[in-house]
Amino acid sequence: MLDIKRVIVGVSGSPRCLPALRFAADLARAHDATLVTVMAWVPPGGDVADRASPSPFLRYVWTEAAELRLKEAICAAFGGPPDLVSIERLVQRGEPGRLLAGLAGQSGDVLVVGSGRRGWPGRVVHGQVGRYLMAHAGCPVLTVPPPALRREPGLRAWAFRRRELTASDIVLPTNGHNHQGA
Repeated sequence: MLDIKRVIVGVSGSPRCLPALRFAADLARAHDATLVTVMAWVPPGGDVADRASPSPFLRYVWTEAAELRLKEAICAAFGGPPDLVSIERLVQRGEPGRLLAGLAGQSGDVLVVGSGRRGWPGRVVHGQVGRYLMAHAGCPVLTVPPPALRREPGLRAWAFRRRELTASDIVLPTNGHNHQGA
């Protein structure tokens, strides 16, 4: 059995990361390990755009926004800080895969990331992190799939076909009278 000292979990701020965050907290609690939540951020437009027009104020704003997303993800997953587990929050600038692989290399580390079915655009943009970590991390990597309900194709298709009800969609009963011509 592994001697787990730190459970490092990548947090993106999306609902897809919540099962991984919950699993990581349970794993840390079971092994009396520290839960390290990591939010990686990259400037809008990437590092090239940031180098072309550097702004310390914007970097501060982006860091604050990433810290808020991490706090909101923890609140969404647990309703506040998780009970009975020591938690460490890290917000760092960098590509998620490289950042997580660099952080998780000590003896007793375990990396936890979310995975799941996505369409081809999502796999192109987001699917690289899990594969990168499997190839480069110096510790065990656990990928947590989304809940079974989230994987149901009919549910996603239904939600995609439905749209929000607006005021113009509501038809009032006319009691047999046509008020349009009156």
